[in-house]
Amino acid sequence: MTEQKIRVLVADDQELVRSGYKAILGTFPYIDVVGMARNGREAVSEALRLKPDVVLMDIRMPELSGIDATRQITESPLLPGTHVLVLTTFDVDEYVYEALQAGASGFMLKDADPEEIASGIRIVANGDALIQPSVMRRVVETFANLGAGSKAASGSGEAEGALDVLSGREREILQLVARGKDNAAIAEELFISPATVKTHLARMMGKTGTHDRAQLVILAYESGLVTPSA
Repeated sequence: MTEQKIRVLVADDQELVRSGYKAILGTFPYIDVVGMARNGREAVSEALRLKPDVVLMDIRMPELSGIDATRQITESPLLPGTHVLVLTTFDVDEYVYEALQAGASGFMLKDADPEEIASGIRIVANGDALIQPSVMRRVVETFANLGAGSKAASGSGEAEGALDVLSGREREILQLVARGKDNAAIAEELFISPATVKTHLARMMGKTGTHDRAQLVILAYESGLVTPSA
């Protein structure tokens, strides 16, 4: 059975970078670069037109930043199956946090190997978060400790309210996810199957309106369910 290709939109303000990604990603049989965008606004319009599986998004672009474009794409009811993988030259925790808050499913540096980027595209296309929860925790801790994330550290009313719809078991699973546990580890700790964990996660995303596992972790910190010192 032939694997269905992952349809990718590349958004970057540098033509050389865009064409480079198209050429490199074109060597992977399971990826099809279906479009290119020169700025954030074009990334949104092209995403709406092409409905790609993954948008490879730069952060610093003219007219509309990659983070704002990510937010518009992930919040659009017309793009339920489109995921965003952010690529940047800036290894700054705050950028990672903001990208994930905006709905990005992953974050990678542009100097990553082609194989790593292609693998990241596949992971994100499958609906999984590219950044491991343990790494994400370090990001949130850094953001909170700098004072910019005081809301995340103390818990916001809006985020706390979002957790009211979760059952006790779902809150328990969310705490473990936010502390870096994968599905297998959570299943072992709670004496349930990995498939059951996956089902709970899918229900939690539906209840809270979160895009993927990465967004659930952000919600756990912002609500105060999990704190940086916990």
